[in-house]
Amino acid sequence: MKDKRILYVSSEVTPYLPETELSSTAFNVAKNAHSKGIQTRIFMPRFGVINERRHQLHEVIRLSGMNLIINDMDMPLIIKVASIPKERMQVYFIDNDEYFKRKAVYSDEDDKLFEDNDERMIFFAKGVVETVKKLNWAPDIIHVHGWMASLLPLYLREYYKEEPLFAESKIVTSLYNSDIEDLNNEMANKVRFDKIEESKVTTIETPSHLNILKSAIENSDAVIKGSEVLPDEIETFIEETNAKVLDFQSEETLTEAYLEFYKENVLELSE
Repeated sequence: MKDKRILYVSSEVTPYLPETELSSTAFNVAKNAHSKGIQTRIFMPRFGVINERRHQLHEVIRLSGMNLIINDMDMPLIIKVASIPKERMQVYFIDNDEYFKRKAVYSDEDDKLFEDNDERMIFFAKGVVETVKKLNWAPDIIHVHGWMASLLPLYLREYYKEEPLFAESKIVTSLYNSDIEDLNNEMANKVRFDKIEESKVTTIETPSHLNILKSAIENSDAVIKGSEVLPDEIETFIEETNAKVLDFQSEETLTEAYLEFYKENVLELSE
């Protein structure tokens, strides 16, 4: 695995956001891979609650400056970078004043999901891919964590399907339990704007958490059960796909189990 490259894309990563099952798993798995000499890059949204001074984020001018088209609107892409203390691991932050400046993560002060979370998801997915293209860094594995990142598999498989940099990349999605309500009903139409295959858009016609996860599953090569309990509907959907599956792992076993899964089940798909 030493000569391999793994791109970790997560909605949340500690220490930048509070410790949750999602944020700590994404961090620990990347940290372990990095410690084994695997080339790793981590991407996450630059939510407004992240303290830039404390975590020493700085803008990377050579990567920033392009505009991403989201539902026929030009949205400037800003890239910031920080290094996780003691780990020497770089984290790239996808930023945009319209989508990520607010001092919150997914919801407002009344705990109501932001109306534009769907656009934030599309912007995040495109922002990750465009930045990796600028870095000219072809990952062997792209490991996706969290619902905010879960449109990335769809965009890689459809919108960026002709992009040679990702021709050999294998997509792994970790699935986590969440009680988020439905997203904006216009989400599917905003994805259609990007000329995504209609059969792939149908899955998210009703933009529920379950359907967003189903979209990620059907566009991934492998899935990992990041939470011990997942909805029955998702368990059934996983069984109906041809994806390789790794069952839930305890905190003590997950880092090594994930590496073994990459090696024995994901990378072998290239052979």
